[in-house]
Amino acid sequence: MDSDWGQRSSQELMSRYVSKETGYKVPKEGWRICLAHEFKEKRKPFQAKDVSLSNIFKHVGLGVRYLKWWYKKTKIEKKAPFIDMFGAQPLNQIYGAPLGGIGGGTITRGWRGEFCRWQLNPGMYHYKTVNTNQFTVCLRRDGNTVYQQVLSVEHPPAFQSWNWGYCGEYAFYHALYPRAWTVYDLPGQNVTLTCRQISPIIPHDYQDSSLPVAVFVWDVENRNDFTLDVSIMFTMLNGSGLKDDESGGHWNEPFHLEKDGEAVMGVVLHHCTTVNPYTLCMAARHQPDQVISHQTAFSPKGTGSGLWSDLITDGRLDSPTGSSKPTAKGESVCAALAVSCSVPAQSRNTLEFSLSWDMPEFTFGSRERQHCRRYTRYFGSGGDASPSLSHYALTHYTQWERSIEEWQTPILQDGSLPSWYKSALFNELYFVADGGTVWTELPEDADVSGGLRSEDGGLPAQPDIIKEFGRFAYLEGQEYRMYNTYDVHFYASFALIMLWPKLALSLQYDIAGAVVQQDPTVRLHLMNGQCSAVKTKNVVPHDIGDPDDEPWQRSNAYLIHDTADWKDLNLKFVLQVYRDFHLTQDAQYLQDMWPICVAVMDSEKKFDLDGDGLIENSGYPDQTYDGWTVTGPSAYCGGLWLASLCVMCKMATLLEKQDSCLEYRDMLDRGSAAFDKLLWNGTYYNYDSSKRNFSNSVMSDQCAGHWFLKASGLGEGEYQAFPKEKIQRALKSVFDLNVMSFAGGQMGAVNGMRPEGVPDRSSVQSDEVWIGVVYGLAATMIHEGMRDEGLRTAEGCYRTVWEKLGMAFQTPEAYSEKNIYRSLAYMRPLSVWAMQLALNASHVDQSTSAQTKAAEQS
Repeated sequence: MDSDWGQRSSQELMSRYVSKETGYKVPKEGWRICLAHEFKEKRKPFQAKDVSLSNIFKHVGLGVRYLKWWYKKTKIEKKAPFIDMFGAQPLNQIYGAPLGGIGGGTITRGWRGEFCRWQLNPGMYHYKTVNTNQFTVCLRRDGNTVYQQVLSVEHPPAFQSWNWGYCGEYAFYHALYPRAWTVYDLPGQNVTLTCRQISPIIPHDYQDSSLPVAVFVWDVENRNDFTLDVSIMFTMLNGSGLKDDESGGHWNEPFHLEKDGEAVMGVVLHHCTTVNPYTLCMAARHQPDQVISHQTAFSPKGTGSGLWSDLITDGRLDSPTGSSKPTAKGESVCAALAVSCSVPAQSRNTLEFSLSWDMPEFTFGSRERQHCRRYTRYFGSGGDASPSLSHYALTHYTQWERSIEEWQTPILQDGSLPSWYKSALFNELYFVADGGTVWTELPEDADVSGGLRSEDGGLPAQPDIIKEFGRFAYLEGQEYRMYNTYDVHFYASFALIMLWPKLALSLQYDIAGAVVQQDPTVRLHLMNGQCSAVKTKNVVPHDIGDPDDEPWQRSNAYLIHDTADWKDLNLKFVLQVYRDFHLTQDAQYLQDMWPICVAVMDSEKKFDLDGDGLIENSGYPDQTYDGWTVTGPSAYCGGLWLASLCVMCKMATLLEKQDSCLEYRDMLDRGSAAFDKLLWNGTYYNYDSSKRNFSNSVMSDQCAGHWFLKASGLGEGEYQAFPKEKIQRALKSVFDLNVMSFAGGQMGAVNGMRPEGVPDRSSVQSDEVWIGVVYGLAATMIHEGMRDEGLRTAEGCYRTVWEKLGMAFQTPEAYSEKNIYRSLAYMRPLSVWAMQLALNASHVDQSTSAQTKAAEQS
């Protein structure tokens, strides 16, 4: 991070630990911050009072209806609203790389060392710093303790006997997800500790990537001329800071597990709630020159003097045998684990800890049915897997790191890529695990398409890919709590299809199964006050449900609009189907998806009201920009429509559906002519064709359809929907206006810009920057040979979010030029991986061009 650290000590420390002098090298690339750093800018979440007066008048009805619905949901049903407009999450600039694999829950450790964000119950977050969860170091020389310090810069009210307040100027944090490093220089001790945090996030690995576990490797460097005995103590609360920590019945027990010649020891914390019980497990690997000790139970209340004195006496804990008694109601309990070793003069040693959590089966908020997590396929569903998980992690993490380095190194060593981009690419990937993610086994009685079989336009009851690789879902955002929100997944999906393609295809089969189903239940939609069915047949759902209800059983938790009339959802499905086929070459997938694509395109045709081959928008917000009105043919939805017709022609050709190919080609030719006539103004495509005051605004996302064609290996020759020269001209206009004429060119691309060079303020979304849209725009520029412009565009977002606003590991959906952000920790910024796909394609194009040129010369 390019910030003023303000202290020479931390600068020297970072320089030394990035250099090759040390045995425990911290990588050069990533996001880095001094533990004493304070972000100057403190933004507020978007609230109703931030809406302009004209927009307030437009949405009075929505406000009244939402208030009634919110009251019923929160006060009568006692549920959490899927979007809480009255309880937006405030900005806490504290978060670091989350712990754990994909789909088993996550725990976030902040960059100052706090355990501060919890998602163990699927999709449901709470933001609580648990002060008892800490690492403490004890240094001893010649039998005497010379230094004992909690490795926390905080001064919490808990445990007053402990030595809090480590000086953050002597330490820095470095994140390159899925790993992170915290380097502590112990003042006056000539000792440096490096804590390396590792989670099993490994591309194309569908076993270890599912494990709910993380490893902390503590590297100890002794620069003294004498030997030191060093102990690291790990303390943990049985719980996560919620009220149920004191519900009673929780207990801890020590364990020792030896397998394949390796032994691990630790403490299991049994959290025995009525709903979704789980265990936490602290463990350490036994080494011949190290001593592992523990304290099975101690109270988080009081001064903590007993545990502190126990460690300070000899660097070890008492290690009582047997389990603790179950807690009484109103009481909570903690445990501690310590590892001690000798570190000779001018030498190093390593201590290893793991943290695992085991909630093998769970229910969503409706409590209707049990779901079994993916990792239980390998570790069982009996609720006793945490010791085995810990053993596996401690004996396999070196293999994980080799796999991570093999994946990351080619990109990190590419000198043509800027450092900020490398940090963005890997660190934004946190959301795949920490997006409320669930990865479950398919229930034996599940039928993904509701009884409609392939011969009738449906799917197999249990498609092979879901049976083999499980079901996958992640939230639109930690504050926008809907699973697999499809208009947003369109952008984010690049991370999955490039790194875990089987999960991407599994998600697509689930969406396809939902397409052919219907839910005729009538409900009120909050935007227009009209009633309509929850789910209409043969249209793509907005989402597959709310984790506080029953996802997969009841889709479309989003009830602001009736999304059956949205113009982009069906098209985004078609475009993703072909993109996914292009990248995987899975012929069975293409065969299975074809009838679903035909069905949704048939549903989409009705939006071409005048028969000119081009769909029209309704005059309401009817696409992913759900607060930005669009009327008639539009650049965004019209472009997605033309791109979809293009890929339907391609798929029909591959599947030898000649009649279908001719039908879609006819619509494409007519629609392209109408699109050009109605929207092209000589320098870019107008926002829409309505001739309203803002219809000629410059939309940053106007080339989204072309982006997907290029990402799918199309967009030229026979499968071209847009003239190349017009796309490039439009992208240049977007760069000149939406990027360089906005915030000094330093904050990415604003969604809407007026041709005179001021933001479009006609809606609450037109003058926002959507980070995920910007990364997609940058990818489009790169595909079109505008590499420098694409990188400059995306850089503004990264610098703003990670370096200026302190939103590390909580990248929001949106921010405005000043004061406001909206929806922390959002799915869409995973589209940064679309930039990598574009860069990969440009490398191939350059290589092919060079080979052709060499052949011609020879």
